[in-house]
Amino acid sequence: MKFRLPGVALSVALLGIAGTGTVFSADVEKEDCFYLKSLHYTAAGMEYWYSAENGGLEQLTGIPYDDLTCKNCHAGGCDRCHKVERQEKDCTYYEYSTDAASKQKMCLGCHGREGAMIRINHKKGQDDVHLSMGMVCVDCHSGRELHGDGTSYVSLKQPGAMDTQCENCHDDVKTTESHTVHNGRLDCKACHIRHVVSCTNCHFDTMVEEGKRKAIPVSGWVFLMNYEDKVTSASMQTFVVGKDKTFLIFAPHMSHAVMKEGRHCEGCHATDIMKRLNEGSLVLTDIKAGEVVNTKGVIPVVDKVDYRCVYLDRNEEGEWVPIDHPADPIRQYVAFGEPLTPDQVEKMSEKQKSPLPKMGD
Repeated sequence: MKFRLPGVALSVALLGIAGTGTVFSADVEKEDCFYLKSLHYTAAGMEYWYSAENGGLEQLTGIPYDDLTCKNCHAGGCDRCHKVERQEKDCTYYEYSTDAASKQKMCLGCHGREGAMIRINHKKGQDDVHLSMGMVCVDCHSGRELHGDGTSYVSLKQPGAMDTQCENCHDDVKTTESHTVHNGRLDCKACHIRHVVSCTNCHFDTMVEEGKRKAIPVSGWVFLMNYEDKVTSASMQTFVVGKDKTFLIFAPHMSHAVMKEGRHCEGCHATDIMKRLNEGSLVLTDIKAGEVVNTKGVIPVVDKVDYRCVYLDRNEEGEWVPIDHPADPIRQYVAFGEPLTPDQVEKMSEKQKSPLPKMGD
């Protein structure tokens, strides 16, 4: 469907597009538009996990979510992804395009962490196995996920919110020892995710005062959490509030850094990281030569371990400055993820004989 006005850019405000190509009028009743309950529209997960009621960052900030610019991070309607401008001689017009919405560039315009992961992987010559085959987001993510189904989900990790899973395409996984030794309690991502990108030192005061998000990204690690009765890949995030208040989040996370060959047993079991965890503490981030560095490898999320991080403030010149004696962080497990159990930690502490040859053999 095209809207034309010679020589003038025509702004079209529409609420949705039906599968037949019919365009809903601007006065459509909100309760009739399923998209308005989608996570792309509501971005409900941020508000849900931020709230003090759910153990979130609001405990430290005291600022209601509705007073933050975070609430603006959503796709307000079909225009954001589907509306494209066309030029034809002296005529400027707009049209709706499913092709434009399906391009990787469109998704990465908002999903910055995924874009950062793609750049990091490409620089290291370790492209995601699906990306290297020319696949894009919509090859895995369904229209129901993108547009909603009329149900108001509080998180993309809430059961029922997402259709995408490895088994949708990989329904012929061989019953090798590597795939059966964990008795169905290990999610594909626990072994096939190379690493995750984490945001550290997200500076809350800068976001409030300047409306800008400032953080220090790190990668080269992957965390493990329980999610829907399986161990899966996870990430972390740290916040700084004021001059000394700190916050630490762990969440199940699908990083788009998938490797074809899974991680070997010695990558998780009886590692130096496991030894330090069993001693009760583990340094996650530190500062060396003025740069934030992080522990590399597989890191289980365990409830009673002291995860030590470097916390930094931003001065008026925008420089990162280490905080002296920051308060111990409040810890939150979000997106329906849970720490590993003592029994799981005990099993990971035991040396295992890998059914596969060691890396490099």
